[in-house]
Formats: sequence, structure tokens, C-alpha cells
Amino acid sequence: MRIVFAGTPEFAAEHLKALLDSPYDIVAVYTQPDRPAGRGQKLMPSPVKQLAEQHGIPVLQPPTLRDADAQAELAALQPDLMVVVAYGLILPQVVLDIPRLGCINSHASLLPRWRGAAPIQRAVEAGDRESGVTVMRMEAGLDTGPMLLKVSTPISATDTGGSLHDRLAEMGPPAVLQAIAGLADGTLQGEVQDDALATYAHKLNKDEARLDWNRPAVELERLIRAFNPWPVCHSTLSGEAVKVLAATLAEGHGQPGEIIGASKDGLLVACADQALRLTRLQLPGGKALSFSDLFNSRREKFAIGTVLGQ
Repeated sequence: MRIVFAGTPEFAAEHLKALLDSPYDIVAVYTQPDRPAGRGQKLMPSPVKQLAEQHGIPVLQPPTLRDADAQAELAALQPDLMVVVAYGLILPQVVLDIPRLGCINSHASLLPRWRGAAPIQRAVEAGDRESGVTVMRMEAGLDTGPMLLKVSTPISATDTGGSLHDRLAEMGPPAVLQAIAGLADGTLQGEVQDDALATYAHKLNKDEARLDWNRPAVELERLIRAFNPWPVCHSTLSGEAVKVLAATLAEGHGQPGEIIGASKDGLLVACADQALRLTRLQLPGGKALSFSDLFNSRREKFAIGTVLGQ
């Protein structure tokens, strides 16, 4: 079977690894154009591009697939199937119609819940009890196609966006291989999604990672876990930015954002209803540290009565 793979981030690269280890013929890889990254803002290839080049697979990086030349280039590959994982570009209907068996997508949620760009983080942020991977046939709509199969996992009270991402990145590739086998022998049929149950996972942005201490503590605790390792929740302390990487719910009351306690166990900060105990922070110019380490070296910075976010 001739397969074209389309994907960009590390989550997609894990799927490509599995396909490269399979008996299928990966004839080309599509990924987004190189983006500037790091302090030097040098152009960096995506994880998918790096992996493909290591295996000598041709890499194509059109800025859009709505262009007729890009569509002709794909058609010339004569793919039987296109596997799409976190590609980041819209596939118009003419592209979806090119492969003999169509296009399938591995999406990191239990569809129709959390269609869209950031399903992993939104599931943690919302307090969902489970997540998973859905392999579906692709349609022109955003994550609306018939579901071929699902695999699920519980979301624990300590899961972060990063830990759930890594778990789903392990679960997705075997599911895709199973789906391909089912499509090849004609045994796998799609289940139509119930649009009434759909929710949308908006793209993450740094602005929403700013901690609003007027919100309930339980919401902020989930947000801190969801946005670790990116975009990382943050606030200000004495006019300086401080990143918050871990916190637990705690008892205590005060003005929202007020430091009401500090010990090796954590920095106690009042929220709208109760409090959060911040247990891992990153100060400007420093690395992420447990609060016990910061308390030993920077105790004077965390005076009782100081208000974060001002």
C-alpha cells in the first residue's frame, strides 16, 4: 500500500515512526514549512521533517494545499491512502478525493468532544475524566468525519498537558495501524459523529495562560496542569514575571492573589474561594525549581501580604 503521511509536531512524528516500521510504503511526507524558533529565530524543521529526512523519505512543504500545482504534485504520487496527524493545514475536498482509500486522521480526543487544535490541553483544563485517540475518515469539515475506532485512557488528578500528550502519542500509532488494516481488507466501517455532542478545542495562546486569581482555585489548578509544558501559566510578583508549573488545592482565604503563607511545602496564594499551594515556579532568568528550593534561597521575595498579579 502506497501511503502519504502529513503531520508536523512530535505527536505526529510518533505516528510516522510506527508507519516506517510497518510493511507499508511511505512514498512521501507532507509537513508545514520550517518556522523560526529559539532565541536566534533560526528556521527549524518540524519533528516530522527531521524523521522523514533521517529515513530518506521525500518531504514536501507547500504553504497551502488549495493550490492546483500542489494538488497535482500530490496526485502524481498515486497514493492509496493519506494519513494525517496534527498537520495544521486544511485539506480541501479535491485533496481528500485523491487517495484511492481516502484520508484518515488520528485525533487526540474522544470525538466528537474536543474537535480542533488543542484537544489534549482542553480536556485537562475542563476536568474531563478521560481522553483518548479517535481515528476517523476525513471530511472537509473540522474533525467531523466518520469515526473508525477509538482508544481511551483515564485522566488522573495529576496529569498535565505534557503527560497526557505523551500517553496519547503512544496510543495513537497502534490505532492507526489497526485502522489501516481494517480499511485494506474492507472490515472497518465508520460511525457518524453526533454533532450535538461536539465541543471545540480552541488554539492555545499565551494571554489565556495569565492567572486570574479572581477565579476559583479548582479552575486555576486545572489550567496550570493543562498548560504545562506550554504555554505555561504565569503571574507577576513585585512587578516581575513568574511562571507557575505546578500547584495543589489548599485551604485559606484572603484577597485574590495575596500570599497568605509560605513554607517548604509551597507558596499559599488566595483565590476567589479557597487557595492554591504553588509548588513549582520559575523566576525571571532562572530555571524551574520546586518552591522548597526557592524558599531556602529567596525567602524574602515571598512576604506574607504581597499580592500576585499587581
